[in-house]
Amino acid sequence: MIKETALGLGAALIVILIQQGYNVMPWFFMVGLGFVLYYLIGSKGLNKNFSMTDNSNKKVERINFEGIGGHASAKKELLEALEFICNPHHVMEMGIRPLKGILLVGPPGTGKTLLAKAAASYTGSVFLTASGSEFIEVYAGVGAQRVRQIFNQARDKAKKENKNSAIIFIDEIEILGGKRGTHGSHLEYDQTLNQLLVEMDGINYHEEIKVLVVGATNRSELLDPALVRPGRFDRIVNIDLPDLEGREQILNLHIRNKPLDADVDIKVVARETFGFSGAHLENVANEAAILAMREKRELIKQKDFLEAVDKVMMGEKMDRKPDKEEIWRIAVHETGHAIISEFVRPGSVSSVTTSSRGKALGYMRQSPDREFHLYTRDYLEGQICILLGGSVAEEEILGSKSTGSSSDFQQIIDLSKKLISSGLSPLGVVSLNDIPPDILHEVITKTIEKEEARVKEIIGCYKKFIIEVAQHLIAREKISGEKFRQTLQKYKKRVKISS
Repeated sequence: MIKETALGLGAALIVILIQQGYNVMPWFFMVGLGFVLYYLIGSKGLNKNFSMTDNSNKKVERINFEGIGGHASAKKELLEALEFICNPHHVMEMGIRPLKGILLVGPPGTGKTLLAKAAASYTGSVFLTASGSEFIEVYAGVGAQRVRQIFNQARDKAKKENKNSAIIFIDEIEILGGKRGTHGSHLEYDQTLNQLLVEMDGINYHEEIKVLVVGATNRSELLDPALVRPGRFDRIVNIDLPDLEGREQILNLHIRNKPLDADVDIKVVARETFGFSGAHLENVANEAAILAMREKRELIKQKDFLEAVDKVMMGEKMDRKPDKEEIWRIAVHETGHAIISEFVRPGSVSSVTTSSRGKALGYMRQSPDREFHLYTRDYLEGQICILLGGSVAEEEILGSKSTGSSSDFQQIIDLSKKLISSGLSPLGVVSLNDIPPDILHEVITKTIEKEEARVKEIIGCYKKFIIEVAQHLIAREKISGEKFRQTLQKYKKRVKISS
């Protein structure tokens, strides 16, 4: 009622002023400008409300640490850091300084946000979440205001819910906490970071409401040193890609509500998903169920999971079909990769296919027998051999190479440079940036020529085998690693590989 009355009086005043001969256009301009500024800075800026997840609400899915597979060491470190919220008196008796901040560092999709939500559930805290990009605006002072706001909101919400702790989760914190002085004349970034530093310094252990800041990033090298020092982000928890055991745990969590056929072996699926994050593994389980539903089956089979692995890794099958000559070249190329892979690391081939997925016209997928954390010279040289196998097979059997090997060659150059930078080349321990270009080119060329000679020796002895497998691929599009090895045994002969 008051709003309508004010609008009516304003309109009447404008009519009277116009009748009296006053120019009201400047007033219209000023009022319009005020509304624009209020919208841009007020409703979209200073009054920005951050999302809050209250884990006591039954409508919100409760996440606990038992429901997060893998990451045993990361969960242990995080649980230790949460003790000052759960058992503050015991912590004080031990003379332990409670932590103000925990930084979760790891690749995308590894579960950093899930761990932060589990921490809120574990401690019974109010949970506020925001992205680093939400703090940054073109208007000076807006980011700093938002930082103050989220800390005040955390304390207010905790009091309102009768809780004694709050967790503030900031995803993509490298946007908010990037190194100062790297943004040119845009001081808004530095002001926002300075305010976050002040707020974290102001966290008092003896306050009624205990506040813990949890940050997440996959670019920790971009963070300002003042932010990651002890007293602010006291503990840095690395959330790496899961190992074989972790992948099996994650897959088991995601298949609990799915009807599985008796032939499903999750251990095999875990081996096939080397390098997958938790998000990738969830997608594998979901895509496997979709494939089964697409074929109108009530149970998910092992073949659905293996097909889902290919789909998640490479993308959906493409409608485009190369002509017969191109398909034959692709089949020879991928078989060349596979046979060298079996000689370098027996049992490593998972499947070979000429199906087009994403940007790949065909591919050979490997499943390593163990997880590698360090790479020896023999391993890297073996990888170069495998990458060379496709182009050498094309040249030996078809008489020429093709542009299909361009991505292989780029990986070969990267591996050769890794050999040099790791001190595993004839140059010894050197700085890659200080090597003259001609010497670098010479060492890379000699490395490739040496491995290419090994590959040609193997390919030359197994031309008939490659042709037979390629013909199988033309007819059926795919061959499993087990079938490939069985066929290889028929042609097995002694091949002396040059050292």
